[in-house]
Amino acid sequence: MTYTPFQPFRWRLAHGRSLELGPRGVLMAIINVTPDSFSDGGRFTDADAAVAAALRAVEEGAEILDIGGESTRPDAKPVSAEEERARVMPVIAALAGETEAIISIDTYRADTARLAVEAGAHTVNDVHGLQREPAIASVAAETGAGLCIMHTGRGREKLGDVIEDQFHFLDRSLEIAAKAGVRREQIVLDPGFGFAKDTDENLELIGRFEELHRFALPLLVGTSRKRFVGAVTGREAQARDVGTAATTALLRAQGAAIFRVHDVAINRDALAMADAMLTAKNSRRDMKP
Repeated sequence: MTYTPFQPFRWRLAHGRSLELGPRGVLMAIINVTPDSFSDGGRFTDADAAVAAALRAVEEGAEILDIGGESTRPDAKPVSAEEERARVMPVIAALAGETEAIISIDTYRADTARLAVEAGAHTVNDVHGLQREPAIASVAAETGAGLCIMHTGRGREKLGDVIEDQFHFLDRSLEIAAKAGVRREQIVLDPGFGFAKDTDENLELIGRFEELHRFALPLLVGTSRKRFVGAVTGREAQARDVGTAATTALLRAQGAAIFRVHDVAINRDALAMADAMLTAKNSRRDMKP
């Protein structure tokens, strides 16, 4: 059977939760509990402020809250596992008691992932695609947590073709997941916009996005306020939300399932337009004799 990205896919998560992906776009709000993230560093270093921001994002339309305690910008200083956990655990514990939204822990550390799921997180978002700490796959297998596996070009030599490199890297990640016992219905993939990709590579990845459906898995995209959006629009990081919303609509039309964003409201509207267009297109197709 041919994979169709707009058909329902039941994403299996920890604590008996699940989320339907496919027929409509889903928003994941970025909640960085860090002092140095590239566009919102220092806004939510206090746990109470981070929780309040997350709850506002839910009111604006976010269904997933992605909680991160270490910046992933290229020149960011690494933090210790202890510092990361001190930042994110109070936020996750508080949100688990205050909202029905899906909680995601943004980490590559297996121990942090395990503790976060125990505290109430439903899914793990690994920007190293299981290839820095492969044990994180075992955490997902043992807890039933959802698993977002991201492509990155950092720290290695990439292939010349952007799509070939996606398969080269993510096929290895999927092997790690399978060997650990992670079920395919727990997995979504992220092509890693901005992670060791220049403007031309990011734009080509958008233009050829539909080729990634050969993975036959839902796709999460994180273009929000990325440098390539600034290169195209001429905007500084905090003024890139309109450009981000344009990529959201373009990528939804090509079958992206989840959109990781800073500004939930503007991307909610972009998704509403894209999904309305897709519904109209499908209705016309169904009416043909």
